[in-house]
Amino acid sequence: MDIAFRKREYEKCANKHSYAQSVFGALRAKKYLARLTEMKAATCLADLRNIPQASYHELTGDRKGELACNLDHPYRLIFAPAHDPIPKKEDGGLDWNQVTAVTITVIVDYHHG
Repeated sequence: MDIAFRKREYEKCANKHSYAQSVFGALRAKKYLARLTEMKAATCLADLRNIPQASYHELTGDRKGELACNLDHPYRLIFAPAHDPIPKKEDGGLDWNQVTAVTITVIVDYHHG
């Protein structure tokens, strides 16, 4: 998959491990880089669905249209399909098989605040 970054800092972290560690700390940097590696290796979003430790999933409520995956608890990597229009199935749900590009939007603990 193709990966874009909403924040320049996230792209910089993706390209320089030592910088990622200084921004996120060792564990979160390791998880962030692992998730990006998984995404880059995937042909489409559906390829990521069965990585249990990552728990790729669609979000609801205020974050409807975005997806998340696990970093270090409770932090999540939030991203969105980078397609216009967004690929949809007949029932209106996101077509994970057609999502081949994403934009990393934020790293956050969305469970609190």
